[in-house]
Amino acid sequence: MARLLQGPPRSHPSEWHIANKMQCASTESQKSRSERMIAESQRLLDEIEKTTRKTQSDVSKKIEQRLEEIKFWKQELDNKLEQIVHETEVLLTFKTRLEKSLESCREPLIIAQKCLLNRQRRAGIDLVHDEVEQELVKEVEVLQGVTALLGRTLEQTNEQIRLNRSAKYNLEVDLKDKFTALMIDDYCASLTNNTPDIRYADNAVKIEGNFVTPEDWIGFSNINVEKADKQRNNSLALRALIDGILSQTANDMRKQCEIVNVAFRNKVKEVKDAKHKLETLLAMEKNIAALKKAIGDKEGPVKVAQTRLEARNHRPNVELCYDTVQYRLISEVQEITKNIQRLKDSLAQAETELKGLSRRQLSLEEEIQIKENTLYIDEVLCMQMRESVYINNF
Repeated sequence: MARLLQGPPRSHPSEWHIANKMQCASTESQKSRSERMIAESQRLLDEIEKTTRKTQSDVSKKIEQRLEEIKFWKQELDNKLEQIVHETEVLLTFKTRLEKSLESCREPLIIAQKCLLNRQRRAGIDLVHDEVEQELVKEVEVLQGVTALLGRTLEQTNEQIRLNRSAKYNLEVDLKDKFTALMIDDYCASLTNNTPDIRYADNAVKIEGNFVTPEDWIGFSNINVEKADKQRNNSLALRALIDGILSQTANDMRKQCEIVNVAFRNKVKEVKDAKHKLETLLAMEKNIAALKKAIGDKEGPVKVAQTRLEARNHRPNVELCYDTVQYRLISEVQEITKNIQRLKDSLAQAETELKGLSRRQLSLEEEIQIKENTLYIDEVLCMQMRESVYINNF
């Protein structure tokens, strides 16, 4: 019992001192490690804070640089879009000019074809493949060629307008994306550590498969710019071509139209001359009557002259002088007699011609009728119809 009530064993004072020293040593060691840990943690905190700030500053600079890049390309795209839009608008005016020019070819072509059809109604010997018909055929060929050329050029213009609009669409899509990217990066540039709506985003650092490289990004916009430049240059070249075509075709049509008109005028004059000659032949009877009247008219003067000579032959003695009066009277009688004989010769020839014409009178009248028909076709139907033809410059 006495042992059970005995207290715990007591340590020796030396043991206590030793244990106390060991405890102090351990505490100092722990304290030293703690201080080192605190110092290391503070250094790490400072380093990480510095690194974080530097990285964030670098990222902010990169965003600013990126914003400048986007702004640069956006401006480039804006410029090219403005240029291609303007060029397309100008090209549309050239398209309108082509359409008007093409439409203006229709009436001259119809008139030229109608002239050819009308001239098929010429009769007899006048139904000839003359210069007028040759030039009309050439005019039809010129107008058909011009129509075909303008039609092909119009198709080419429509295709170029389509290509311009395609380039415009690509620029607009790229610009829209650039604008969105600009807004996003501008928003990113405005963010700070104290911005209220910043948050954690899961999988934010995950790189999706549709990411492109910076080189591809630049290349994409560069391709759109180059395509726009190419189509704009093609459009400019096409406009120059259209200008040349419109000018040349108008000159060709105008020149050929004038050639046809000159040929018509010459032909009308030629037919009128031929008709006049035929009508002159048929007027032979009037000519004979005029000759007979002229011969009859000369009887009075010759009788007067001969009566004067007869009367002067009765002058007495020395008065029977061969004076100037006698000389002129004799000359007058001879002159009138000679002229009467010339008239009689002409009358005889005319009467002979009349006998021949009497046999040909019907054919001459038919020939005159043919000429009148030709004149009506060329001068009335064709030439008056051609007065409405005017070749404009478009």
